[in-house]
Amino acid sequence: MDLSLRPLDESGFGAVVDCNLATDAEHLAPRLTAALHRHRLLIVPRQHLNHADLLAAAACFGTVDTRVDRRYAVGGFPGLTVISNIVEDGEHVGVYDGDNEEEWHADNSFKPGLTAATMLYSVITPAQGGETRFADATRAYADLPPTMRQRIEGMRAVHSIEQLGALQSQASGGQSSAAVGSLADHPEVEHPLVLTHPATGARSLLLGSMVISGITTLAETESRALLDELLEHTTSAPYVHSHRWEQGDLVVWDNLATLHTASPCDSSLHRRLLYRVAVR
Repeated sequence: MDLSLRPLDESGFGAVVDCNLATDAEHLAPRLTAALHRHRLLIVPRQHLNHADLLAAAACFGTVDTRVDRRYAVGGFPGLTVISNIVEDGEHVGVYDGDNEEEWHADNSFKPGLTAATMLYSVITPAQGGETRFADATRAYADLPPTMRQRIEGMRAVHSIEQLGALQSQASGGQSSAAVGSLADHPEVEHPLVLTHPATGARSLLLGSMVISGITTLAETESRALLDELLEHTTSAPYVHSHRWEQGDLVVWDNLATLHTASPCDSSLHRRLLYRVAVR
């Protein structure tokens, strides 16, 4: 069974995949996993998937993580979560997908065990805004000057859900996906500033513009300056791909090798609905 891949550019970051995940996911699983490890970001357009299909496709890349916010979980399909800016009867129908730009992050970095890969499937797509931007944290690390790579070797950073929730609320007038619900009681965790990928051995920067409270071995001022410098480098134009969503797009990214953020979308004009699955 063929798997057609078209790299997004000569850097090798990201590829468009031509396949039918509703029928071929199980048979293509080893090649899809290899493609994800090679390109770190896969875009699979023109899909027609039900909830069971989405979970089956996610299982190609690992074990579906069923530890999700129960408020927005899809009943009967453990691990499937609604992401949306739609409000019905005064309540958000999914994890709030707000009007403002989201922070750069790796999914669930505030948990002890990092998410291996994340999948999003677009059902209702805004005519304007709402792009998702992805940063190649692997190539960004490789392109650091040797002196910087030596400086940050062995450093660890503190990831705080409490800080993330507070800063999200501050930035969006009280709206936060992290400040309430089942996420709010996670204690702070430490992760290496530079991750080594368990499958590929490649090294990547693990950063976050709101979730990281500091580097354990540095004073606050020096820590913030270093984190800002690394994030500015990693999210600069040479390392970023912006995905403009079309209905039926499925995108999966290696969460151990990339950062991502959502672009603004005016919810008063444009509805947006996606389903998300994460794997460990």
